Amino acid sequence: MRGGKEVAAYFNVPFPEWSPQLEVLYEDTKGCLEKLREKYRIGVIANQNPGTNKRLRTFGILQYIDVVAASSDEGFNKPDERLFEVALQKANCRPDQAIMIGDRIDNHIVPAKRLGMKTIWIRQGLGRYWSIRRKDEMPD
Repeated sequence: MRGGKEVAAYFNVPFPEWSPQLEVLYEDTKGCLEKLREKYRIGVIANQNPGTNKRLRTFGILQYIDVVAASSDEGFNKPDERLFEVALQKANCRPDQAIMIGDRIDNHIVPAKRLGMKTIWIRQGLGRYWSIRRKDEMPD
């Protein structure tokens, strides 16, 4: 399987339309960010509607994040590598010094690897059903 639409088709269920009102943090999000923040700088690279910083603040996690590169602000959508390049530039960070952690192989792992970033695949949501078929899809 490749992603959310394919999983929905496989189980013969409608693929739901995304709504920001449905967004909730995973239970351990704040604890995870607190722990990571002890050792790393944290960035967000996201395909988002306008207001990403406001939503992160409302969720109570903006204080843990050093860099936000949101598609609505930057004019590029993942998997466009330019959105990743904007985040790296804002962080004053080389790709080989960065780790992309994401749940989507197509939008997170592949473009980050192309730029030379290390990658970690978090198998959550519908992205966990992705079937790796090519070398560039294999997370580090």
